[in-house]
Amino acid sequence: MQEEHLFEYAVIRIVPAVEREEFQNVGVVLYCKPEKFLQMKYSLDEARLLAFAPKLDIPEVRGHLSAFEKICHGGKEGGSMGKLPMDERFRWLTATRSTVVQCSKVHPGFCQDAAVMLERLFSEMVL
Repeated sequence: MQEEHLFEYAVIRIVPAVEREEFQNVGVVLYCKPEKFLQMKYSLDEARLLAFAPKLDIPEVRGHLSAFEKICHGGKEGGSMGKLPMDERFRWLTATRSTVVQCSKVHPGFCQDAAVMLERLFSEMVL
């Protein structure tokens, strides 16, 4: 039997009007230290988002999510945040903020394969 590893994840949300506290789940970010894994997966259903928030700037949202993804991958593409250790990048990405792109609270779990768990959570929480 394969060993299970502790992982942490948060759901990525689009919050068009923070004062209304309404949101749509668009992705998941998952961190698993034992597997040296920090990745996100997202999908934007533009028609659904625009029905929810007609004035939402979709290209701007895509830009924010792209930056989020670059920080996950690390390195110079992720700017100064991309140079941080993996755990610090995860904590920074999931920190509470009042912006259009936000994360849920961080949730823990155990998995045998972080990539498989990311796909499962994405399917359950976003699709």
